[in-house]
Amino acid sequence: MTRTAVVICPGRGTYNKPELGYLHRHHGTRMEMFRGFDAIRAEAGQKSVTELDSASRFMVSTYSRGDVASPLIYAASLADAQALAEDIDVVAVTGNSMGWYIALAAAGALSPQDGFRVVNTMGTLMQEQLIGGQLVYPYIGETWENDPARKAELLADVARINAAPDCDLALSIDLGGMLVLAGNEAGLKAFEASQPTVQERFPMRLANHAAFHTALQTPVAAEGRARLPVSLFTQPDLPLIDGRGKIWWPGACDPQALWDYTLGHQVTESYDFTHAIQTAAREFAPDLFIVTGPGATLGGAVAQSLTLGNWRGMSDKAQFQALQAEDPFLISMGRDDQRALVTP
Repeated sequence: MTRTAVVICPGRGTYNKPELGYLHRHHGTRMEMFRGFDAIRAEAGQKSVTELDSASRFMVSTYSRGDVASPLIYAASLADAQALAEDIDVVAVTGNSMGWYIALAAAGALSPQDGFRVVNTMGTLMQEQLIGGQLVYPYIGETWENDPARKAELLADVARINAAPDCDLALSIDLGGMLVLAGNEAGLKAFEASQPTVQERFPMRLANHAAFHTALQTPVAAEGRARLPVSLFTQPDLPLIDGRGKIWWPGACDPQALWDYTLGHQVTESYDFTHAIQTAAREFAPDLFIVTGPGATLGGAVAQSLTLGNWRGMSDKAQFQALQAEDPFLISMGRDDQRALVTP
């Protein structure tokens, strides 16, 4: 029996020490595609993805860089999207932040090679300019019960800090029960000083992350548009859900508008991943939400987005865990135990 699925592609921060070797471990039959990516890297004088993936040692200083992490995550995620079992009918594709670029390729709006060019170009530009930074802070507790008042309070504090002299701070990603904030050093420090430490680790800075999805990235967006022509983009084969929750339907897309969004709004305005997931649930009602690898950290944000939207009556972590244990519907391909549920 066919199982319908929404495929969700991850963003930065998902290729870590446990993921070293992911391409070789899971996708030995796709080396020809990876070698094509290697050729694009060679044109720019960059180390190949296959060499990076097969290294004997993982170094955070290297693998957290945008020009290293982005192409590795793209290769792993796209290969995972291509590796699904034949009984899975993908009804829509979305992604988190950089995962939007991967979603474009997974849905057919970019070829695998052109998608790699987009990811490698934007990841390299972000790293070269490294404007601002990011931190993560939760607005819900460990039971995942919605707290809109706390969210509003935090966003008001972000606006207050952003209005202060020499401070830049904005919502970068609405990520389930987490707020990813981005800004300059003064803005980030002001937020860290204004909020208590929660769950023993937040607010948490993200290494080698620029101020993604804020106006600070306007120069990066402009350079991306200069280097990446609209001719790379085409009609998708599958519906795409972007970082506003908008659906791009096959046969009804304007490639120019898709290019404009991808290298404009998507770079310089906040990314509402929560809304994207809730749109996927409401509009497509899939049997499965499949998060491609590498890593499995995005699964929590997907689960929280679904509970915040009361998907299938879930409103907290316990209810999610009960439904997931009864019949797993959220599958993270970065977890070997779950990967086996959706691959041949």
